[in-house]
Amino acid sequence: MRVQAFMFYGCAVFFLATDIVYWLWSGDWTGTTALALSIGLAGLIGFYIHFTVRRLEKANDGPLYEDDPEGDIADAAGELGFFSPHSWWPLFLGLSAATVALGVIFGWWMVLLGAAAVIMSSIGLVFEYYRGHFAH
Repeated sequence: MRVQAFMFYGCAVFFLATDIVYWLWSGDWTGTTALALSIGLAGLIGFYIHFTVRRLEKANDGPLYEDDPEGDIADAAGELGFFSPHSWWPLFLGLSAATVALGVIFGWWMVLLGAAAVIMSSIGLVFEYYRGHFAH
């Protein structure tokens, strides 16, 4: 994953060079600001990936399997995480977000209704497999 971090750093450098040329050529503040925000976003993502890789390497006492030049494909075998096989909450969350978007068109009362539905759907999605005092 270290390669991905450096790809985002490279994008940030490219956006920086493009931003400077764009500002000198056009003098437009809108595009210059948008490119500056792109520099920040690419740098932020690169820093996050770089930081996460360093943390994972410390936890694994060595390089990750995708950064190991002597690694095999079989090194990546195993469980990648838990993915819910039959959750309805993403559908409800998407419908709630669509209600918010349609509420901007049809009326603010619909935005408020959709926002409440988004909050309830998010809570349902996050706590779907919660096993505690408030388990459902």
